[in-house]
Amino acid sequence: MSRVVHRSAFGGPEVLDVREVPDPHAGPGEIRLAVGAIGLNPMDRQIAASAHHAARFGITGPSGFGCDLAGVVDEVGHGVTEFAEGDRVHGGVLVGAAADHVVLRVPPAPPHLLVPTPDGIDDATAAALPTPGLTALAAVEAIRPGPSDVVLIGGAAGGVGVLAVQLARLAGAEVIGTGAPGTFDFLRRLGAAPVAYGPGLSERVRETASGGITAAIDLHGAETAEAALALGVPAARIATVASEHHLPGVHATGACAADPASLGRLAEAVIRGDVTVPIAARFPLSEIRDAVTLQSSGHVHGKVIVTR
Repeated sequence: MSRVVHRSAFGGPEVLDVREVPDPHAGPGEIRLAVGAIGLNPMDRQIAASAHHAARFGITGPSGFGCDLAGVVDEVGHGVTEFAEGDRVHGGVLVGAAADHVVLRVPPAPPHLLVPTPDGIDDATAAALPTPGLTALAAVEAIRPGPSDVVLIGGAAGGVGVLAVQLARLAGAEVIGTGAPGTFDFLRRLGAAPVAYGPGLSERVRETASGGITAAIDLHGAETAEAALALGVPAARIATVASEHHLPGVHATGACAADPASLGRLAEAVIRGDVTVPIAARFPLSEIRDAVTLQSSGHVHGKVIVTR
């Protein structure tokens, strides 16, 4: 028997249950993964909580839970040549990652994604990369920062933000990151000058960056993008992620805009030490409700990981 997290209705963590089901097996053209770790994302909670949000992903009833995972291929169906038993992999499955075993068709059809996990990176770190990593890569690529840039990043202490800060720094840019005061020391360690979000943001940014800012990434709503526009940043040098506000000329982007192959390059950057992946907490699968409660609190600096 295998365990799987099942969402019986739309709601908070209380609608998630760990159930035992018969072991799934790989059929022709499929592989089975023994899941080692699951990386939680805000999107997981949003899909579980809202029928409207879930319908945007084609989910209308009870379902599994979780998107990002890492593990090892432990069954290979007939006709599969891309993977072999024992291969370590990581990627995303939309919903259903929170389980002991996951069966995927090969090659995975979007939005499913699976790439090799290189030696030198563990499952917990690999599971923290897919959605946040691709989102950060897409946002940074949209504004193309360089050594002459000062980049304002809104939501810099979140799962995507910590990667976007480091990627912009790797490109040579100076970074200013918004967050709550309790995140300031954390942001400084990442290499970002911290400023508090909320009313008056543009004034605080002006005080922090006396020479002005040249680009911006907004990872939550439109406050940072609007502040950047007010400070004279061209719309073409601003990117937003998952914002419901349409700002003319601003890049609206997300994980789907990134090249899936870049996920492997991001993992290599982690191995080299160029990028760090802060893991805030780890929970066993049996404590999925507690893990989701913490991840939903909005006060986590880094990723919440669930393990078998």
